[in-house]
Amino acid sequence: MNHLLSIESLSRDEMHAILGLAARMKKTRGAHEKHPLRHQCWALMFSKSSTRTRVSFEVGIRELGGDVFFLAADDIQLGRGEPIADTARVLGRMCQGAVIRTFAQSEVEDFARFSGIPTINALTDSEHPCQILADLQTVNEKLGSFAGKVVAFIGDGACNVPVSWLWAASKLDFELRIAAPAEFQPDPAVIARAFPGAHGATCSNPQGGRLVVTDDLEAAARGADVLYTDVWVSMGKEEESAYRMAQLGGYQINARLVALAKPGALVMHCLPAYRGKEIDEETFEANAATIFDQAENRLHAQKAVLWMLAEARG
Repeated sequence: MNHLLSIESLSRDEMHAILGLAARMKKTRGAHEKHPLRHQCWALMFSKSSTRTRVSFEVGIRELGGDVFFLAADDIQLGRGEPIADTARVLGRMCQGAVIRTFAQSEVEDFARFSGIPTINALTDSEHPCQILADLQTVNEKLGSFAGKVVAFIGDGACNVPVSWLWAASKLDFELRIAAPAEFQPDPAVIARAFPGAHGATCSNPQGGRLVVTDDLEAAARGADVLYTDVWVSMGKEEESAYRMAQLGGYQINARLVALAKPGALVMHCLPAYRGKEIDEETFEANAATIFDQAENRLHAQKAVLWMLAEARG
């Protein structure tokens, strides 16, 4: 593995390797046997603001022995028209890796191609691979394994988080149900790419993974092991806020929906959470322990990715 650009680009074996190492990273935090980023300096380039992503990467890089510097959109020439290829070729000569949080997936992919250094997608409009790796780690911790489990994503099913979950379901052995209004369901072209030969709203892979896309909220939640949601208005979609609220208003995780899931089901949220919208206050607080374990696991999953990239580079 030379980069982490998407869940789409990861193999099943790579995902299992990352998750196994992430579990060890968590257990040995503060006592790692080596520091593979020693004498390395990594760039964090963020066109989109963040709390968890920035902090988890800055802490993780330092805990693995490296140094890190942060570049916001106003700090670099990209905002003034410099091509990403030129920025990449400069930074590739000065630092040992880059973590990029931006809008277009092509920017991350082009940076990786032109820089020649390990590149990590810390979120684009297309995918959020680091989040889903931390989520899978959390399910493993809480339920023993994600194998054979049912994950129900509720809300905007076309945004980067459910799309990365979709790609994970196409490679691993769990069932993903996406409950969303028709216009907020995943792009059929993405589904067709993830599940070749699939027809209709239900798809499967040879490993036992399964995808179900529906507008039936209760059917998606019934018997699920995990209920998962995200904000209804992602960064860059603010002008659509009123419309999105109106269309997604019924797709909320609350006590009534939790009662339909399997007893002891996990309730997860990738944060930030807007109580009273995608999840109500009572349900959020009742499941805060899981949600903040999930947030913490961003650190451990990302350290596993950083470690593997350093090992691959030698």
